[in-house]
Amino acid sequence: MTRYFITPQGVLLCLLLLLSACTLGPDYQRPSIATPTDFKELKGWTQAQPRDTSLPENWWVVFNDPYLSSLERQVALANQSIAEAEARYAQAQAMVQNAKAAYLPLLSTTLMSNRFRAASGQNVAVSGVRNLFGSMISVAWEPDLWGSVHHQVDANASTAQASAASLQAMRLSAQALLAQNYFLLRNIDTHSRLLTETITTYEKTLTIIQHRYRAGVVAKIDSVQAETQLASVRARLLESGIQRQQCEHAIAVLVGKAPSALSIPSRLMTTPVPSIPVLLPSQLLERRPDIAAAERLAAAANAQIGIAKAAYYPNLNLSASRGSQSIELSKLFTTAATYWALGPAALALPLFDGGARNAQLRSAIKNFEVTVAAYRNTVLTGFLEVEDALAELRLLAQAIEAQQHAVTSAQHAVELTMNQYQAGTVSYLNVMNAQATALTNEEAEVELQGRSLLAVVHLVKALGGGWDAKALPTPDKVGGTVTWQQFLPVPPSKP
Repeated sequence: MTRYFITPQGVLLCLLLLLSACTLGPDYQRPSIATPTDFKELKGWTQAQPRDTSLPENWWVVFNDPYLSSLERQVALANQSIAEAEARYAQAQAMVQNAKAAYLPLLSTTLMSNRFRAASGQNVAVSGVRNLFGSMISVAWEPDLWGSVHHQVDANASTAQASAASLQAMRLSAQALLAQNYFLLRNIDTHSRLLTETITTYEKTLTIIQHRYRAGVVAKIDSVQAETQLASVRARLLESGIQRQQCEHAIAVLVGKAPSALSIPSRLMTTPVPSIPVLLPSQLLERRPDIAAAERLAAAANAQIGIAKAAYYPNLNLSASRGSQSIELSKLFTTAATYWALGPAALALPLFDGGARNAQLRSAIKNFEVTVAAYRNTVLTGFLEVEDALAELRLLAQAIEAQQHAVTSAQHAVELTMNQYQAGTVSYLNVMNAQATALTNEEAEVELQGRSLLAVVHLVKALGGGWDAKALPTPDKVGGTVTWQQFLPVPPSKP
């Protein structure tokens, strides 16, 4: 009958394996925040039906502008800020894999060569110069007794999730910035067309006045004033050209091109203001990537508290080794003397550290409080941006309606004043004032139309675009795919 004995070392090892399931530190709960039931500025807001309709992932299609869509696709492929955020996310994924590696033992091998001469006067088996060759394989493992590794994996996984959300936030920011520059450029094109048509009208008026001056009907001052007015509008047209070039250059950089490599043809702004579905405030927490990133950073900070608490408990290091020695290299792996060792097993607990662990724990707790405050502030900022965009769109719609009436009245005033001038009842200065007023109101109408489209982009960005927090990788997937090649002791050919 065979008897099995359990050594004290085996009992200790079993106990440690049971204790390895213990984890220290507070369980994470999403920080609470007061959420309004609805947005205040939705009163009087005409929105898409039904209420729960969400924006598509490629949200810019709501503008029905093929040229804008083609530029937005280039942003996703070539924007360097997005490429930087993608690299940071990949770096965070690698840190998750690095933290998980601490669950496994460390296996190493050593090859040794020693040539020496025995000390004189000693009784040795072989005198003179000798060779000694050796090889050894060792295993070292630190059990995760108190959950330090577990919390580090959680912290790195949450940080990687935050990086994934930050990547989406960067995408949304670049896409929104492109749309804003594009609509600003189209607004400049429309404004330039208005100035060009005004210049044509002023040139015709100047020609008429010059004919009347040569006929002795009007004074020289009328011709000078008309020339001054025309030159002023021409200067404004050139100035708008500068603004257009700047917008075009900004768009080129956003799509990953040099400014000299992109030319956008001029076109009037004919895009109508689309209707955007507005989510409930509670849904905004799941739709904005910056809010998701802030929440994941809070989760990572909470895990750091567990790591700081685990530092108060002893660390256990287990090791084992097996090797061989021979005075001849050719016999090292055949008839060489072999040896093995279990241990040393070291249990280490610092008794005095000058308060370092207490300071680290307090720092971790306060850092968690910092991230909670940052998360709540990000949520409040999200509410603020939605309210601002809704108010801007609502009031701009009213302003456009009022401005259209002002344009009609100003154009009628120009006709009446020109008739009075031709009848000789008013001076040309009255005509100039009426024309300047009409042009100012027409420019204001064009600007309001452009601002409305920019406000729609602001609202889309404030709502998080077409993103949802469900798109974040889960904690067990956030580290990416691990292949067997990663366990080889050689650098990968494609990192």
